[in-house]
Amino acid sequence: MIDFSDSTLRIKQIISKDQKKQRIYNKDIAEALGLTPEYFAVIKKRGKIPYEAIAYFCKERQISINWILFGQELRSIKDSNTMC
Repeated sequence: MIDFSDSTLRIKQIISKDQKKQRIYNKDIAEALGLTPEYFAVIKKRGKIPYEAIAYFCKERQISINWILFGQELRSIKDSNTMC
């Protein structure tokens, strides 16, 4: 199961490196995903993952969406495919 808080934590890590800030707020995540802070607060409360916004975020930064959603690194994906 994909966890909202784990996914947002990984997004925070990326934003923190980009902005060179220690403290990243929900409004920073919302802005990076192209969402309003109010909408982000609603989906956070519901635990609803904004897949489309995350997909565009990953495309823009050339990051694997699997890492954001599942914590998988590209190498682990390749390794599991060769095992099948």
